[in-house]
Amino acid sequence: MKKLLATMLLTAVVASASAKSPKQQSHGYPIDPVPFTSVKVTDNFWGQRLKASREVTIPLAFSKCEETGRYQNFINAAHPSDTIKVGGLAFDDTDVYKTIEGASYLLQTYPDKKLEHYIDSVLVIVAAAQEPDGYLYTSRTMNPKHPHEWAGSKRWEMVEDLSHEFYNLGHMVEGAIAHYQATGKRNFLDIAIKYADCVCREIGDNPGQVVRVPGHQIAEMALAKLYLVTGDKKYLDQAKFFLDKRGYTTRTDEYSQAHKPVVEQDEAVGHAVRAAYMYAGMADVAALTGDSAYINAIDKIWDNIVGKKYYITGGIGATSNGEAFGKNYELPNMSAYCETCAAIGNVYVNYRLFLLHGDSKYYDVLERTLYNGLISGVSLDGGGFFYPNPLESIGQHQRQPWFGCACCPSNICRFIPSLPGYIYAVKDRDVYVNLFMSNTADLDVAGKKLVLSQSTRYPWNGDVNIKVDKNNAGKFTMKIRIPGWVRNQVVPSDLYTYSDGKRLGYTVTLNGTPLTGELKDGYFCIDRQWKKGDQVDVHFDMEPRTVKANNKVEADRGRVAVERGPIVYCAEWPDNDFDVLSVFMNRNPKFEVVEKPELLYGINELVTDAQTLGYDDKGRLTTTDVKLTLIPYYSWAHRGSGAMAVWLPQELSASRPTMPATLASESKINASHMASSISAINDRLVPKDENDRSMPYYHWWPKQGTTEWISYELPQPSTVQSSTVYWFDDAPWGGCRVPKSWKIYYRDSQGQWQPVTGADNYGTVKGAANTVNFDPVKTSAVKLEVTQPAEYSSGLFEWEVK
Repeated sequence: MKKLLATMLLTAVVASASAKSPKQQSHGYPIDPVPFTSVKVTDNFWGQRLKASREVTIPLAFSKCEETGRYQNFINAAHPSDTIKVGGLAFDDTDVYKTIEGASYLLQTYPDKKLEHYIDSVLVIVAAAQEPDGYLYTSRTMNPKHPHEWAGSKRWEMVEDLSHEFYNLGHMVEGAIAHYQATGKRNFLDIAIKYADCVCREIGDNPGQVVRVPGHQIAEMALAKLYLVTGDKKYLDQAKFFLDKRGYTTRTDEYSQAHKPVVEQDEAVGHAVRAAYMYAGMADVAALTGDSAYINAIDKIWDNIVGKKYYITGGIGATSNGEAFGKNYELPNMSAYCETCAAIGNVYVNYRLFLLHGDSKYYDVLERTLYNGLISGVSLDGGGFFYPNPLESIGQHQRQPWFGCACCPSNICRFIPSLPGYIYAVKDRDVYVNLFMSNTADLDVAGKKLVLSQSTRYPWNGDVNIKVDKNNAGKFTMKIRIPGWVRNQVVPSDLYTYSDGKRLGYTVTLNGTPLTGELKDGYFCIDRQWKKGDQVDVHFDMEPRTVKANNKVEADRGRVAVERGPIVYCAEWPDNDFDVLSVFMNRNPKFEVVEKPELLYGINELVTDAQTLGYDDKGRLTTTDVKLTLIPYYSWAHRGSGAMAVWLPQELSASRPTMPATLASESKINASHMASSISAINDRLVPKDENDRSMPYYHWWPKQGTTEWISYELPQPSTVQSSTVYWFDDAPWGGCRVPKSWKIYYRDSQGQWQPVTGADNYGTVKGAANTVNFDPVKTSAVKLEVTQPAEYSSGLFEWEVK
């Protein structure tokens, strides 16, 4: 990395702020966002996250941009050639843009001239790759005669499918605006404006233009933001054009939310990240234009998500099939997809809906996602990542140092440092306090300066102090969000409810004097002539609570989840010397809150009495009293792989007693393709049918048409005479199909593999027990050999031997 950085720094032409700055819109959303540049976070909880982002995540992302050829793509595009082989992914450019965006946010909290110069040096090579008319898409430009296989033969030809030209534009604009706001420099902003102008010229209904919509959405929300920064309405018009035309072009599928016009949509469907970005764009258009059709549509979609498709951890996107929303109430736990990018997109949607409607319920959803399913996507040290964020595991999930498709790590890069911009908002003389974390903020209230400071240990306790450090605004209304979890509302719907009968409360004092008042849209409002030194102290009762899901959520029937304040908890193996998946919760559990400042960067554990269920050697159900320890969900998978669960059984119908050991479960596994998911094949968990995705599975993807194998090294030589396989098949969307054929082998006394004899039936029914009986043989090892279909891989849920 150092060699390339040195070269770039030597050639950098550092652009200074232009004398002609973009026009700042005085009117946009009904409620004015407070820019990230106005707030400095000093919080212990979030300060640690920001520090990890600054010291680990963003440097790692920049190094990956170099190591994986992201920068080289721009250099190649500046010097195109017929000999350049275009590889990688068509959206690799966005990792550069997203990392610059995150680094720009950090520059506000942590000024760093070295980092600023480094970004400028990267922007030099980005600018050099831009074509004269503004088009910037390295996957085509570096070799126009032989572009990326997803790019199509000409501009925009494949943009509704795989080229991601508009997706690249969206992330470029988002990054450029953050960079401009943080530094005042136009070098990135001008690049983005030039590309946006190119798109506006070439895409539309007018003669000489073509009608296209984004295959992967995000340009819509980015162009709306560019309108606010520049004051040029053509960008908002282009964003609305992209949305208005959706469903009217060649793309008409649910996967990309093009199955019907956007204003007719009322259910969240398809790829969850694409959907969330589009819904954010719809909320932008609704807020910035006042279009009632857009307002009605996005409100209905939000109701559907929060009422039927929202995880207790704040995640969205139930299934890996298409990385998509499932059906209403389809919320499996172990197979939950809950992509990190989707959680970030969900924050964007709820933030914009708050700016449109001013109701605290959107921040209740935002906060739940933020403290749980979003930050779970990055390790506490900033160097490990989750793509999916499941709610249950048997150890097949581990954080990864990076991904080939790096959308989640680079999205984390840009989101975490942007957090200061979500704490406050202003409308006329109303000042909204939406999130609780220690910070100082310079706010503009009716054109006058207001400086607030906030101090708190939230989310570990519910005490918040808000102080007026300077006030030139005179009289205003401070609107303090009273979270839904304090008001006995898990989420703003009947999807989840508290099951413990507790009633929490809150108090608000001004300069030591208790205040009373009715809440308005979830806010406690204090309207007065404020003076310097005024202090508001807020106390939220914060106790462990048990939560039940709507009975229509099949995966959670008979189970409870546990949360305290905004934090959802889980049971994980390192804290419990028993199988946490076999635990059985008491009907009325009592919890002890234990502070653990030395564990996982400082957490509060919850400890309660519980039982585990199992079987004795005669097959009788047994119970064992245990102490169950719970940790915050966001902090799981930091201490090795093993079992974890958010939803814990409280009724026998939902229990999962520890099964007796079997020959397969005690065997050592080997395979032609070793992967963490291999543990699924002898975990004694079988699917209920061919469509069950709640059970873990193993597959040989991306190998196709090959002969593959798995073997069991038995714990001791044993006589075997049957084998049962539950095949995994994710047709029609996935790449796995039942095998073309399969065989069972055993290892003979000379150590050679021999096929079993007398086999009666090698079945290939998916998701069901395919049992083959054969002549008994005493052996120390057995092997399952699979011939995969020509154009597909194969996989299995479970392999039993008897």
